[in-house]
Amino acid sequence: MALVYRGPASCNGCSESVATLLRNSPTAFRTQFCGPDEAVDITPAALAKATLYAQPGGGSVNSAWRKMRRYADPIRSFVHQGGHYLGFCLGAYLAGASPGFDLLPGDTDEYVGSPGAQVRTTDDTLIQIRWRGRPRTMYFQDGPLFRLRPGAPAVVLATYDTGAPAAVVAAYGSGRVGAVGPHPEADRSWYDGADLSNPTGIHFDLGYDLVESTMHGAVPPSKS
Repeated sequence: MALVYRGPASCNGCSESVATLLRNSPTAFRTQFCGPDEAVDITPAALAKATLYAQPGGGSVNSAWRKMRRYADPIRSFVHQGGHYLGFCLGAYLAGASPGFDLLPGDTDEYVGSPGAQVRTTDDTLIQIRWRGRPRTMYFQDGPLFRLRPGAPAVVLATYDTGAPAAVVAAYGSGRVGAVGPHPEADRSWYDGADLSNPTGIHFDLGYDLVESTMHGAVPPSKS
């Protein structure tokens, strides 16, 4: 079972796209939406029935954090005790510490405006990254980069053109955290809505890799 946040800290359609990605992944999750206006809220009891908690994209980090901070302790405890967290764009920012759930061995930062960044706009656009060393084009909208501590218990799955991590899997206690700046869950409706066309086609293999690496990949153990 995967719990997928849906509520005021997520964007229209983002939660549904993450749920679809999880259901179609090799692990083939059952999914349930959770949040303050859903039948299931984010509580220790609800999380105890899940294997994974997913935080989709949304609006600004500070605004989202005001809505999510009350869930920080249950989410941290869930992951520390062996659960799994997946963060996409805003959800990846919230995996960091300033502000956020503080699940990463380091923190996040805005890629747009970072030294040498190829993307200078916060509008929906395309970005070229290297996933496991291979060039790919992905949907992007002001996603984070990751600043990991040296020797951190983490694996970098993808990098931006600057070499900064674009997708990571890290240990947190007995659990794992997967976080990605671009949007591997973006389906055709995202591209059509933003009047964008991916020259390499719309594929979900990168999202599946993130999911499976978070669930089953080898990550150095956390010392926390």
